[in-house]
Amino acid sequence: MRLLRVVSLTALAGLAAGCTSTGGVRQPNVAETVASEKALALPPPGGPSIVSVVERKHGNGAEQTISLFTSSSVPGQNFLKVQFIGANGVNQGTGNASHRTISGSQVSREAFAAAPGVPMVTSPTFLQNSYGPFGYASGQSRSGDTCVYAWQQISSSRNAMTQARNFGMIQVRLRLCDARATERQLLGIVYGYTIVGSFDGEIWNPYGAPRGADPTIGGTGSPIYPDAGGYRGVPMSFGYEPAPEPTRSAVTRRAAATTPAAPAALPAAVGPRVPLPDMPGGAPQASIEAPVAPVATQTEQQTVTASGVTVPSPDCIGDAAMTAACRR
Repeated sequence: MRLLRVVSLTALAGLAAGCTSTGGVRQPNVAETVASEKALALPPPGGPSIVSVVERKHGNGAEQTISLFTSSSVPGQNFLKVQFIGANGVNQGTGNASHRTISGSQVSREAFAAAPGVPMVTSPTFLQNSYGPFGYASGQSRSGDTCVYAWQQISSSRNAMTQARNFGMIQVRLRLCDARATERQLLGIVYGYTIVGSFDGEIWNPYGAPRGADPTIGGTGSPIYPDAGGYRGVPMSFGYEPAPEPTRSAVTRRAAATTPAAPAALPAAVGPRVPLPDMPGGAPQASIEAPVAPVATQTEQQTVTASGVTVPSPDCIGDAAMTAACRR
């Protein structure tokens, strides 16, 4: 009897609880879209614009996939993925993100998955941006598109972690494919992105202690110049420099005309009188004055000679002996 009474009371309590329930639907804490202003990392100024931001919260941090503008025929979307890993229980998220560091085999698989069909090759060169060292793989598609997949882990050193602080970690992945950009231009985005998110509490600071000032500041023997080029060995000119010579334009001159100008009219010279035949009736005979060839001046002779026509001297006309002598 006592057991039956207990079961009956339990059933009544469950029925009462069911009657008081609102019947609402609960949504699990999964990925959700947030405004671009809430992005935990931003591309550099002038870089690819943000298309959307998808956030997923974990029990020990948060993760965001920031989709970027893409102009490429390679399948997939450009993105900037940032993951903050901190203390357990800070969020009402699902599960906890691992504190494991990024491995080479892991990022190799990620690079091929992010740019399908593109032969990605990991660069052996050590590179470093404002947040520390980073690695990347690059490749080119058959259509000529350039792809870069970069990764970076931001965390303080183990020595700093032993001081009960600086335990936080930030991991970044960046996928970029572009039809017109070069590999160097895409790497400029890796150098220029900015992390705007932060952890609550100094104990989770992932950057470590701030770096001290350069020990050469204020000391002797270490000059500091206003630019990287320096000023030693640069020749300096004092005074005024000579004015540049004016540029002379080429003047085109026309060749002098070789055709002689028409000579001016000269008065008729009076020569010997030539008698006319006798006219009938004893009419007086008239005479015709034979014109004498005008004597050309020196200038006219030069002009005629220059044109290729040789004019003989008047002294050589009329006498056979003189004509023969002039020919010689």
